[in-house]
Amino acid sequence: MPHDTCIEFDNVVAGYKDFMVLNNLSFKASRGSITLLLGPNGAGKSTVLKALFGLLKPRQGRILLDGDNIGGATQKQLLARGIAFVPQGRNLFGQLTVFQNLELGGITLGMKTTHERIPEVLELFPRVKERMNSQASALSGGEQKQLEIGRALLLRPKVLLIDEPSIGLSPIVVQDVFKLLRGLADQGTTVLMVEQNVKSALKVSDEAIALESGRLVLQRPASELLADPDIERLFLGGGHGGARQAQVAAQ
Repeated sequence: MPHDTCIEFDNVVAGYKDFMVLNNLSFKASRGSITLLLGPNGAGKSTVLKALFGLLKPRQGRILLDGDNIGGATQKQLLARGIAFVPQGRNLFGQLTVFQNLELGGITLGMKTTHERIPEVLELFPRVKERMNSQASALSGGEQKQLEIGRALLLRPKVLLIDEPSIGLSPIVVQDVFKLLRGLADQGTTVLMVEQNVKSALKVSDEAIALESGRLVLQRPASELLADPDIERLFLGGGHGGARQAQVAAQ
């Protein structure tokens, strides 16, 4: 059964000062699906997430959420619309406890709602739950990443943007994180993910989008790409024109 469109980039141009990273980028992401963004470093993958979360305003084109143009919206407005962002790296308050970090994550909800939701989020992360009164800086890398995701989930987001969730994590924790994301999508959350661990990410994704120089060069079902014998060379080698070759090969 086809999903309806949740997110659409329509000829989006965006970048930093005079340097444009996204060049007339157009794509659609379906509701309740995981869309994986692929491409070499500098292709514009993280910029897509930043533009969606209001950290970067499009110079041209439209970014649509459920058909509404959100290109000029503030982060506060986007949070209210149900978009949550888990950026790359560690973004916790190290000296605060796990519980206090979760409280801050729910600041837009009000304390009563936040306290009601914290237990349900902690149920998803048993190891983090055990460390609830520990300082966030004392957690392992995997526990910190799980806490960051948990903090985003407090908002019960309709759209979850997640950038390189596997960095610094052990393979078993990576699988747990991917499994969690798959479960969220199955329950109706739309997930946009940037991830270098391409094969593992494709296994849980529905759709894969490849970017090169801020342009769309390929959009295919993740299962098709996973079965492509050239996937390692095309997307992990970082060779110039890799995604473009994939596009040609797919035609």
